[in-house]
Amino acid sequence: MSVIKDNSEVLMHFAIKLEDGSVAESTYAMGKPALFRMGDGSLTDNFEKCLLGLNEGAKDSFELAPEDAFGMPNPDNIHHIELAKFGADAPAEVGNIIAFAGPDGHDIPGIITAVVGDSVTVDFNHPLAGQAVTFEVEVVSIES
Repeated sequence: MSVIKDNSEVLMHFAIKLEDGSVAESTYAMGKPALFRMGDGSLTDNFEKCLLGLNEGAKDSFELAPEDAFGMPNPDNIHHIELAKFGADAPAEVGNIIAFAGPDGHDIPGIITAVVGDSVTVDFNHPLAGQAVTFEVEVVSIES
């Protein structure tokens, strides 16, 4: 029977649930399991550590503290941006999530938390930062 190792290709269903039981993300909802290779950056190191050693067909659940899941909110990830930099295609409205170009050329999503005068406050922390989560997995198949 296959076991998940450092470089395994894994096909699995997963759900990430918050402390109140609500589901933040789930492959079950889409009816299609996720395929990824261990170490490819799809999952954080701590999520991958939960999977190491699981067998094909395994179902398990892991409780992760905020610092082991998506980290704690970092005040340095909150930025104030001029209102003039927003347009009709990306309006500055509280609650909007907008992709900004990061220094490495990849888009970084930020959520608008306040608009005061001509200053827009954008939070680039992960939306689940600071929250404990339950990581539920069902391993469909493993290719080593």
